[in-house]
Amino acid sequence: MSIYDKLKELGITLPAVATPAAAYVPFVQTGNLVFLSGHIAKKNGTPWVGQFGKDITTEEGKTAARAVAIDLMGTLHAAVGDLGKVKRIVKLMSLVNSTGSFTEQHLVTNGASELIGQVFGDKGAHARSAFGVAQIPMGACVEIELIAEIA
Repeated sequence: MSIYDKLKELGITLPAVATPAAAYVPFVQTGNLVFLSGHIAKKNGTPWVGQFGKDITTEEGKTAARAVAIDLMGTLHAAVGDLGKVKRIVKLMSLVNSTGSFTEQHLVTNGASELIGQVFGDKGAHARSAFGVAQIPMGACVEIELIAEIA
């Protein structure tokens, strides 16, 4: 089954690349690596605002991180033209807007990691970091960046 067949089976339509909100580009390719800039969680087209440990739950966060993964795949598709060219998802880095006492950043980030694994199979097994941070641009609850290797 192709990656696009898997996306269709999951009911996922890849979005167009979002216009950067500041002085950066959505992706950069160097050699066989593609680096995607951080994508923030959105809900109904606007930043998904919240802070874990205060007004958003871990389960809501997994849903937010999954939504970010969909946006990242849309940008990756735009960067390489065909997700079938992806040799490996190398790494995800997740920033989770958290209070000082919240310690489930890794569980929030699972929302993205699990979807990447579903879509890419063995090629989706990746290294990962999940950090708790005091704030993310526009008050978003999660921001994730991705590195992929292209065949």
